[in-house]
Amino acid sequence: MFLADPPLDATVQALYDHDLADRGWVMNLTRAWAWRPELFEAFVAARTAATSGSGLTDRDVAVLVAATASARGDSYCSLAWGAKLAGLSSSEAAAGVLGGASPAELTEREHALADWARHAVTDPSTTTDEEVERLRAAGLDDRDILSATVFLALRLAFST
Repeated sequence: MFLADPPLDATVQALYDHDLADRGWVMNLTRAWAWRPELFEAFVAARTAATSGSGLTDRDVAVLVAATASARGDSYCSLAWGAKLAGLSSSEAAAGVLGGASPAELTEREHALADWARHAVTDPSTTTDEEVERLRAAGLDDRDILSATVFLALRLAFST
């Protein structure tokens, strides 16, 4: 990480303790966010709001993040979310999404979401009506499409 650790106070210690309890170590991103815990809380709330109240499942979200992370070349998030996706599907499905493929185990909805994620993070300004229609045909309504897109934007901001 490029920043020094922030001064240790109760709020910073709580962030560190959460990582230690959850992972056994403090992530670099936690050390960075610890400079502004209120921004971190607001970010987490926005990210949660993007998917809550939508029709996106945990597996949909894992597909979105794994496809996004691999398309961006983000090895850290690819590893973390690939493991989550493997737990929700299979190792083969996760490896396929991370490799940019369309594994047979994924549903048409998940294929459409993975392709949407890859496109949204690599060349969003060239989105076509056909791509949006493919999401609708796969069972997503416009609320779900917006939710997925906002979630992707927040993930992109987070990982950059």
